[in-house]
Amino acid sequence: MNRFFDSMWYGRRPIALFFVPLAWVFGMLVRLRRVLYRRGWLAATRLSVPVIVVGNITVGGTGKTPLVIWIAELLKSAGYSPGIISRGYGGEASNWPQQVRADSDSRVVGDEAKILARRTGCPVAVGPNRAQSAQALMDHYHCNIIISDDGLQHYALQRDIEIVLVDGERRYGNRYLLPAGPLREPVERLKTVDFIVCNGLANTGEHPLKIEGNEAVRLLAESDEVELNSFAAQPFHAVAGLGNPSRFFSHLKKFGLTFEQHVFPDHYAYTEKDINFADQKPVLMTEKDAVKCTLIAEQNHWYVPVRAQMTETFGLSLLSLLKERTDG
Repeated sequence: MNRFFDSMWYGRRPIALFFVPLAWVFGMLVRLRRVLYRRGWLAATRLSVPVIVVGNITVGGTGKTPLVIWIAELLKSAGYSPGIISRGYGGEASNWPQQVRADSDSRVVGDEAKILARRTGCPVAVGPNRAQSAQALMDHYHCNIIISDDGLQHYALQRDIEIVLVDGERRYGNRYLLPAGPLREPVERLKTVDFIVCNGLANTGEHPLKIEGNEAVRLLAESDEVELNSFAAQPFHAVAGLGNPSRFFSHLKKFGLTFEQHVFPDHYAYTEKDINFADQKPVLMTEKDAVKCTLIAEQNHWYVPVRAQMTETFGLSLLSLLKERTDG
């Protein structure tokens, strides 16, 4: 995310007022587009299997990928055969949809999609047309439910359940729509979704999500895992190319670690000089960064895999609503 806009949106800088007229125009277009889909004036595809959309109403990272992984595991344990679709943001494929495997090139399919394939073992497909991606999975893998990673605003694909993830620290920033604020849709949109999940301190009516990750994995030998506490003995470099990199740095600080921060844009394409430092100190990064750095990494490069922890209540409620919507 652009640092200027990030500071304006979440620092509540008065300069945001200059962008308010554009935000009004954006808001009118957002509302009009939703009405057109709701009334059927714009075509939306209904799949033959249920669709769960996991998204947000703000720009930037909120932790959707760990939550999608958790939901996929929940569905598998309940007897479903889920497939996962995503936009494949950052992928440079020449044709879509693209199947994603654990060994796919993240430059082709996107970094987040590769993580989903690696961590879930589910069929994954990416492309700008989510209905086509989903149909490809259903045709080749006989998936009986689809999870859409992001896509809350992709109304061309009808959905059975909507789950919105909220950043518990930054919430909705200055509460303006783009470009004056970080909102893709008005906050009132939350009244129409099925579940609100909060990554952090949850408010009433929200389901809390806890991110856990106590270990680091060596990029060049993934069987080599160590506790994060083991890096307390010396300073190191911490690399993050995320929508909200401060979340990764805050996670490391919880372990009392000392490090030099290196911030890159979301979905950044790393080069050797970006992650190799003359002092040869350890370098820790997110898994999202790691899938793009395997070919340029050295022995001192590690990544921190994280896992979403949700309450049993949320899992039971999701499965119950899914049964209710599909049985009807």
